[in-house]
Order: sequence, then C-alpha cells, then structure tokens
Amino acid sequence: MSLPPLDETHDRHATSWAPGADGSGPFPVQNLPFCCFSTGDLGPRAGVAVGDVIVDLGAWLAACDSPQDAALADLCEGPLNALLAAGAEPRRALRRRLFALLTDPGARGELEPFLVPAAEAELHLPCEVGDYTDFYAGIHHARRVGRLFRPDSPLPPNYPWVPLAYHGRASTVVVSGTPVTRPWGQIPDTPGPRFGPTARLDFEFELAIWIGPGNPHGRPIPIAEAADHVAGFGILNDWSARDIQAWEYQPLGPFLAKSFATSVSAFVVTPEALAPFRAAALPRGPDDPLPLPYLADPADQTAGGLDLVLETYLSSRRMRAEGVPDVRIARTTSRHLWWTPAQLVAHHTSNGCQLRPGDLLGTGTISGPEPDEGGSLLELAEAGARPIALPTGETRAFLEDGDRVRLVASAQRPGFRSIGLGECWGEVVG
Repeated sequence: MSLPPLDETHDRHATSWAPGADGSGPFPVQNLPFCCFSTGDLGPRAGVAVGDVIVDLGAWLAACDSPQDAALADLCEGPLNALLAAGAEPRRALRRRLFALLTDPGARGELEPFLVPAAEAELHLPCEVGDYTDFYAGIHHARRVGRLFRPDSPLPPNYPWVPLAYHGRASTVVVSGTPVTRPWGQIPDTPGPRFGPTARLDFEFELAIWIGPGNPHGRPIPIAEAADHVAGFGILNDWSARDIQAWEYQPLGPFLAKSFATSVSAFVVTPEALAPFRAAALPRGPDDPLPLPYLADPADQTAGGLDLVLETYLSSRRMRAEGVPDVRIARTTSRHLWWTPAQLVAHHTSNGCQLRPGDLLGTGTISGPEPDEGGSLLELAEAGARPIALPTGETRAFLEDGDRVRLVASAQRPGFRSIGLGECWGEVVG
C-alpha cells in the first residue's frame, strides 16, 4: 500500500497570507480540502478551501499559461468527479503548488484575484453521487446495538470476518445544512403495523470516503492498491428511523428506515492532508480471526487507519430560542473502526463490482467503548431507557422536530498543525 509521504505541506510552522488562515479554524494552509461551490450567476465548480476563502480552481488554472493547466481547468467544471478521477499524482502536485503560492507573500498578486469569500459562496455536494454504500465497520456500535436486541449474541458470527454493508440510496444524499424531513413508514404495533411518522428518529456519525479513479467492471482492486482509489474523506450522518428499521430489517437489511436522507459534509479532505494522522488498524484480540489474505496488507495494518476526533453536538428549538448554545453529547475517535478504508474498498470490489469516481462509501457508525462515546442516540440514550438531559431541562431519547445535530471531526497530533473536516449538520422538520 502506498500512503502519501510527509513533505513541506505538513510543516506546522507554515503560515498563509490568505484571510482567516491563521490556524484557528479547520482549514489552515496545511489542509486545503476540495469542495464544489457556486457564486451569483456562476454555476457549481471546483474549489479549494483555505481559511475564510475558496480558491476558484478552474478560473485560476485557466489564467495560467500552459496547456497542462488548461486541461486541468476543464476538470474543475461542475462537481469534483472528473478531478478526483485524475488520481493521486495530479492531486498531490496541485496541493504542493497551491501551498507554495499561499505561503509566499510575493505570490499574493497571482492567486488573490481567484479567491472567493466563503461567506459569499453556496456549497454543494462535492460530487455527483452515482452509488452509495454504507458499511458497518464500527465494532463498538455493532456490539452495543446488538446487545440491546440480542444480549446473548450481540455480534453476528460473520462480523469479525467480513466487512458488512448495505447499498444505500444515492438520490437522497444531501449536503450539510439541508433540512431533514421526518420520514413516514410502517411501524410495529398491535395487532398489526401502522403507517405513520417515525417516533424514533436518530443520527449516526460516520466518515465519508470519496472514491477517486475506481476500477473497470470485473477487475477487483487489490488491497495493496486500494488506498490509491481513495480521493478523500468527509463526515457522514446516516439518519435512521429506528422503529421503521426494527420492523423492516427482518430478514433483509435497511430500506426505508435509511433511504430518506444521508447528510455529508461539503469538503473532501485529501489523504495527503491526513498523512500525519494515520494510525494502525484496530488491534484484534487473541480469539479474533486475522483478515483473510485478500484483506491483509502489512502496510495497511501498520498505518491504514485514521486518528480523528469525532464530536456530536445537539440543540433543540427551545435552546436556540433562549440563546443556549448547542451541547456536546458525545466524543470518540475514528480509531475504533474494525476495518480500514483500504479494506472496505478491496472488499467492495473483490467480486468485480465497479467503483466509479465520486462514488461514496460510509464507514458505518463510529462509537467507542465508553457510554459517552456513542455514535447514535440509540446507544447514548440506551434505546430510550436513559434519555439525555439538555441545558433547558428537556430530555432526548430520540430526535424531535426542530432539533439540530452537528457532527464535527478534526485531526490532532503533537508536532503537526491541527486540521478539520468541517462539519455536517441538519435540522429535523416535520
């Protein structure tokens, strides 16, 4: 497996002349995530965020005097699919070039005309999502949820062996900030099910994995090459209707309980930006099986994971009316994933399934072993047995209309500048 090397773009002492790029926010010059944005009459196009501004990539590259830049500028029209399809080398070269310009005061005149204030830009889904697959790689979530419903056998017997997943609905993947309408469905009742709005609406904190080049149909991606097909990471909220889910998942997997909305953050943080924050794969116990050979790669086991801090915030309509800030209800780390991103890609394609540029993978809900490390309300409130107390005296077992959920992820490690993945938030509407 080939991971991005550390280079000058990771220098914690590097500073930028760009507005707001002083390192206090999620997008210092050491980050440089991609996004898709629009302004005024100009439609969606590729950008790179730094501080409080967005570099208009296509406009800047088109103004450069070289055929290579002109070709690259063509890839920056519309969503990021074409740009991510180009692969790692153009992405890394573009990152180093932008870093050099943004840290050189003498280059300000060259790049400044192509900076757009982020406050004046509308953010869109980073990519046109052709396919979306949601994995179940958070082992503590799987154990805790399984324990609620199957106390004697919380984990399915195949869990330690195979990356489990379901095929999600790409048409309802929405960008952060999009309202989430409370879904209706069949709900268990006596003497039979009834049709109505979910009373057990929940969030699930996951990481988004954006696919780069992908593979031809019928050709699996070997585990040693899988990381080369990951173009970047974001935050994903797999909204879930637990009462609908409990009725319909027997015997098949999630359907209407999940397909009504999946929120993703607007920024694609590259593997290059996250190079200092890699981690070993989650250690396995003496009774756990080792990955089968097609999922086993020494380099991936050593540094194929990610060490990110994940925080969940909640606010009610009443809290906002009374000026009470949102409250953090959970904090955990992405190191609790049982499978690495490369393993998810390798397994997904192991039967010859094609992944295409801009396809989206969710890691599955990420939780830690402690009670306050849950990645969902189902865990944090113990299926309603231990509701969460809010500062206004309200409690929450599940989400109510007007509630806002905000998911935040950041990378922190001594010796390196901290960077963020932005945030992913949504408000529940009836």
